Amino acid sequence: MEAIRLRATVEAMIFAGGDPVSCERMADVLGVEKNTIDSVCGELNDFYENSGSALRIVKMGGQYQMTTRDEYAPIIRTLLDLKKDAPLSGAAMEVLAVIAYNEPVTKNFIERVRGVDCSGVVNTLLARGLIEERGRLDLPGRPMQYATSPNFMRCFGLESMGELPEIPDETEANLQITLEEAMQGAREESEATE
Repeated sequence: MEAIRLRATVEAMIFAGGDPVSCERMADVLGVEKNTIDSVCGELNDFYENSGSALRIVKMGGQYQMTTRDEYAPIIRTLLDLKKDAPLSGAAMEVLAVIAYNEPVTKNFIERVRGVDCSGVVNTLLARGLIEERGRLDLPGRPMQYATSPNFMRCFGLESMGELPEIPDETEANLQITLEEAMQGAREESEATE
């Protein structure tokens, strides 16, 4: 496929997808290598930037999505009559950080790190689509595990979890709970519900 046609086809696929589209899936459909899709998306972003376009293509993990540039958010909100989401509370940011740096984790793990009940905060983060359920531990009571969602990556502008900032050493020591302690807490939680 010629380069101009390939760029237009990739652009159409990402635009029509709405939600993030897998690089691997696009490569399979087009019969090209994944690095070709990466290169084409880079070319499209260069084109958008050089032409002053309001559009851009963002990469999150192995997926691409077409978005508008941040500076157009206020006018788009006004046009679509969207209310700005209330900012996350300090507690919600703390829980989100515990999950992001340790995922997947149980609610019991989060509560042991924070020292308080986190049920309401976890439910809020689930409702906002920033975290998602990631299966259950193979322990009595089968506690649910939580991890960040693709929406978390999109909201925080991350391509991978490796882009999270480093935790300062003194804070990291305070937040570390061994897997054994977390498993013990999960066991205690499941025994209490039996």
